[in-house]
Amino acid sequence: MVDYEMHTLPNGIRVLHKQVSNTKIAHCGFVLDIGSRDETEENQGIAHFWEHMAFKGTRKRKAFHILNRIDSVGGEINAYTTKEKIAFYASLLDNYFEKAVELLTDITFDSIFPEKQIEKERNVILEEMAMYYDSPEDAIQDDFDSLVFQGHPLGMNILGTADSVRSFHRDDFTEFIKANISTERLVFCSVANLPFKKVVKLTEKYLKDVPAFAADRERQPFNTYKPAIKKVNRSLTQAQFAIGRGDAYSDNSSKRLPFFMLVNILGGPGMNSRLNLALREKHGFVYSIDASYQAYTDTGLFGIFFGTEPKQLNRSVRLVKKELQKLKEKPLGVKQLHTAKEQLMGQLAMAEENNISLMLMMGKSILDRNKIESLDEIFNKIKNTTAKELQDLANEMFDEAQMSQLIFLPE
Repeated sequence: MVDYEMHTLPNGIRVLHKQVSNTKIAHCGFVLDIGSRDETEENQGIAHFWEHMAFKGTRKRKAFHILNRIDSVGGEINAYTTKEKIAFYASLLDNYFEKAVELLTDITFDSIFPEKQIEKERNVILEEMAMYYDSPEDAIQDDFDSLVFQGHPLGMNILGTADSVRSFHRDDFTEFIKANISTERLVFCSVANLPFKKVVKLTEKYLKDVPAFAADRERQPFNTYKPAIKKVNRSLTQAQFAIGRGDAYSDNSSKRLPFFMLVNILGGPGMNSRLNLALREKHGFVYSIDASYQAYTDTGLFGIFFGTEPKQLNRSVRLVKKELQKLKEKPLGVKQLHTAKEQLMGQLAMAEENNISLMLMMGKSILDRNKIESLDEIFNKIKNTTAKELQDLANEMFDEAQMSQLIFLPE
């Protein structure tokens, strides 16, 4: 159960905290409502580049001192960029919690983007891009985004392009941050065995001098999805296949959780997912196959991804479509529905045991839905989901005529 407390600072920054017992580790960080979808074609990749550069120098610290401050006490500091969020966060013994608050505030709000460090880091990011390109399992997911969100910032690669990454200088970062950062659209969240009063006191100490920002930014909505089919020849040994659509349910849709449940039945992490049983266990066509669903603020991405021998590709695709058709034609039986519900509730409960994930989820939920649902609330929604609901969702989302397909074929 997510029992959390929240305090809003005078500058608009919200402080979220969940006190947990039986741990000496504190997890905390900033989650910002800024991501790669807030970029333009010219500056694509700058949000991710900023994530890297936050560790490369502030007004009072050089890169080594940033990295050493948390590592020297056995902790970890990290960051990530998604289509809609950037996060800077740390984990360490709770008696060093103040160190984390101070350092995270410094790198989030006081980075200076030294030109020498920009030059070094652009090479690191170009290597990161090459690494992803050489991994067809990753590359097909990025290219599938481009296919289903064609012409929209959601379709741009989070890493950017080689040309855009080579073009950035200090002013580009400061301009991007100024155009997008709002103190009311970022949160500081923590999960630790610390009283809320102490967390508030420390955040007030280090965040009181952060001015209130209010960027005049409007995200370009996505409402232009059209199904597309594309084949690409690449230097591969396996064929890679993706099928799905870019107009699935948004983060605020009442259908989000039931559809997540349906996708979990189809190709979730369980070895008993329908796609895994059909393609791996029964026929041995794939090593792994995944169905995923990512909800955004105004749309959602549904996709199925797998790799297989070229000679087995057509049969594998037919099996995938057969499983989709089954969910459309036949409602789950009473036992099947019960098992699906119990499995998803167990997976969600286990995920909440991971305090880093819990802390970051809290921040994202407040930014996207202005609330954090407890496990009990989520479980009630799962328990009340009917087989008819899931069948209706399958017929709505698994319409083959509305599906996009991307295929990587060996040259």
